[in-house]
Amino acid sequence: MHNFRQLEVWKKSIKLCKTYYFFSKEFPKDELFGLTSQSRRSLYSIPSNIAEGAGRDTKAQFSHFLNIALGSSFEFETQIIIANECEFFPQEKFEIVLTEIQHIQNMIIKLKQVYSS
Repeated sequence: MHNFRQLEVWKKSIKLCKTYYFFSKEFPKDELFGLTSQSRRSLYSIPSNIAEGAGRDTKAQFSHFLNIALGSSFEFETQIIIANECEFFPQEKFEIVLTEIQHIQNMIIKLKQVYSS
């Protein structure tokens, strides 16, 4: 078992959740139950699965939840690309979010490598 609150990838994903929450408030109101809601859910799934996996008994279980978190991160990346294509938020905000999610993805991949061996 790990203390998920000490994991840098968990901290970064929590910070991105907060940042994106405020950015996505600018999305069109008719997207509230569409892309806004779905992208937030996929993003919030990342630190949630990291935390859940950290509470499991084995490395294999932790690695499994890291896989889920990674999948959610790619889902989120796709959704922000769609939001950017639809011009829901300014390019500079998109770049901030895109850069950060890609950094988090790399961190999850490296952490998975540690716990997969």
